[in-house]
Amino acid sequence: MRTAIVLFNLGGPDRIEAVKPFRVNLFSDKAIIRAPWFIRVWLARLIAASSARAAVANYRLLGGKSPLLDLTRAQARALEAELGPDYRCFIAMRYWHPFARETAAAVKAWAPERVILLPLYPQFSTTTTGSSLADWREAAARAGLAAPVTTLCCWFDDPAYIDSVAAMVRAGLAEARAARPGVGLRLLFSAHGLPEAIVKAGDPYAAQVAAAMAAVMARLGDEAVEAVLCYQSRATPQKWLEPSTIAAIEQAGREGKGVVVVPIAFVSDHIETLVELDIENRHVAQAAGVPVYVRARVGNDDPDFIRALAGLARRAAAPGLCRGGGACGPAHRDCPWERRRAA
Repeated sequence: MRTAIVLFNLGGPDRIEAVKPFRVNLFSDKAIIRAPWFIRVWLARLIAASSARAAVANYRLLGGKSPLLDLTRAQARALEAELGPDYRCFIAMRYWHPFARETAAAVKAWAPERVILLPLYPQFSTTTTGSSLADWREAAARAGLAAPVTTLCCWFDDPAYIDSVAAMVRAGLAEARAARPGVGLRLLFSAHGLPEAIVKAGDPYAAQVAAAMAAVMARLGDEAVEAVLCYQSRATPQKWLEPSTIAAIEQAGREGKGVVVVPIAFVSDHIETLVELDIENRHVAQAAGVPVYVRARVGNDDPDFIRALAGLARRAAAPGLCRGGGACGPAHRDCPWERRRAA
C-alpha cells in the first residue's frame, strides 16, 4: 500500500534569529507548562528571555542552528531506502519548521492509502509524543487528511531498537577502556528530565526509560559495569526527576569511576547531546576528577537503528493504536492504552 510515515520530533531553530521564537513555542505548550493560558504565555516569554543569551551562545557552538532537522531528514531518507518505493517519510516538528500543519498538507497532496505516525521518542510522554500527536490530529483535520492512521505510541522495548542501543554502548565502553585501562566504569543512562508532578499525575515516561535501561543492560550482560539512571536539561523551578546527570557525574568522580553517558531517550544528536553532554558535562566531569568521560552515540542514521524503525513500520499494519497493551499498567493513566482501557 502507498504508505506515508510521519516522523515526529521536537525541532530546533534553523538560524540564530529563530532561537527566541522556538523557545517561546516550546514553553507555551500546555503539555510542558501546565498552567492557565494567560500565565503560561507570560511564563514562556519569561523563561525564554531569562536564558536567551546562553541559548544563543550554545547554538553558535553548533554553527548557528540546530542540526536536528538535517539529521531527521537523513533518517527519513535512510528509512525510505530500507522500506522501498511504497513508503514515503514526512517530518513534523513540534516547535519549529516544518510544523504539523505544513506536513499534513504535504501528506494529503501525496495521497497515501494509509498513514503511520512514528514519533522519534522511544518512550511515551504527554510532553513529547502526546503533545506531537495532539498537534498532528488538529493539523490533519484542518488539512482534510482522511487516510487510515496507525499510531505507534511507544517502542522503548523493541528488541531491534534495544540491540542497536546496546551496540553503541559497547562501542562507548570499548573507547573508555582503551583510554583508561583498568579503571572501573559506570554507565550513566541520561534521559531528558520531567517535573515530578507530571510523572505523579500518571505520565509513563520515567517507568519506560527505566525499562529501556534494564533491557539494554540485560542485552550487554556485562557484570563489570554499573548503571545509574539520571536526568538532564532541567528547565523550570519545579522539583524534577532525580538524580540529575550532573549530580551522577560528580558522584562518579568522588568514587573514582570512569563514566560512559548513554542518552537513552534521544535518537538524534542536538543541543542536549552535542553541547550539554559533550561540552558542558565533560567540563563537570573534569572538575569532579572523573578519570575518563565518554558519551555513547545515538541512533541518527545508523543502519541498525534504521532497520529497527523499518521493522516497527512494517509491523504497524492495522489502523489504530499500535502497541500490545500492558506496557505501563493502571498507575500510568496518561498512557494511551491505559486511557483506552479506562474508557
